[in-house]
Amino acid sequence: MTRSNAHALLDGNRLTLASYEARHFGWSVAGKVATITLNRPERKNPLTFESYAELRDLFRQLAYATDIKAVVIHGAGDNFCSGGDVHDIIAPLMDLPMPELLLFTRMTGDLVKAMRHCPQPVIAAVDGVCAGAGAILAMASDMRLGTARSKLAFLFSRVGLAGCDMGACAILPRIIGQGRAAELLFTGRSASGDEGHAWGFYNRLCDPAALLEEAHKLAADLVAGPTFAHGITKKMLHQEWSMSIDEAIESEAQAQAICMSTRDFERAYKAFAAKSRPVFEGD
Repeated sequence: MTRSNAHALLDGNRLTLASYEARHFGWSVAGKVATITLNRPERKNPLTFESYAELRDLFRQLAYATDIKAVVIHGAGDNFCSGGDVHDIIAPLMDLPMPELLLFTRMTGDLVKAMRHCPQPVIAAVDGVCAGAGAILAMASDMRLGTARSKLAFLFSRVGLAGCDMGACAILPRIIGQGRAAELLFTGRSASGDEGHAWGFYNRLCDPAALLEEAHKLAADLVAGPTFAHGITKKMLHQEWSMSIDEAIESEAQAQAICMSTRDFERAYKAFAAKSRPVFEGD
């Protein structure tokens, strides 16, 4: 393969998403930080079949986006997300045969997979109601900022379903511990912002008026860092769940060697030698 052909192949796999026009939620980009706004505030921002699918497809595309280095997801108004829309999702599910129900549950799980596999850190800014599938979106994010009035609830048992939805039984115990996760998934009860913070679900609590600003500040700080290396960190945090310690140590050795070959690593050394602050460029 010639160098020009190689560049053509790479260019074919690069995407820019700043001009993406979302149909079922808000989307904006500033300074390489993308903001997803769940924007049905009159109903506490529930998800629909269409928004599930579009979110899944968008996060899949983010794996190839060159202009997005961090993502903030939040809800319009005073709530994050109330879960799947009762009228637009729950009611139609009543009439579907099991094979089609499985298509739906696999599709919702694919959204979590896409969030976990995109290289960008995803920050959830959680205010008010964060329930059902909304709680899953927050759980699947890499970091979560909450407020004292945040209400976290995995409601599946309240509607006759198991708590094992969209990876909850695998991911939630790793965030807050097995016993606490079991309590929330069995009972479907709401956890307050203070509880969620004390348990480690929220990285910190913010004033509601400053929540989105704080999430954007955190995202901007990440974008100013070595973004290629951040992507490696995210991948390793995900992959090492199923590794032995020996496998993890070897995988981290290989990952770190890759990062040592980047220009950002060289920039950091030169800045240190010059007693200045490194300016990272993500390569």
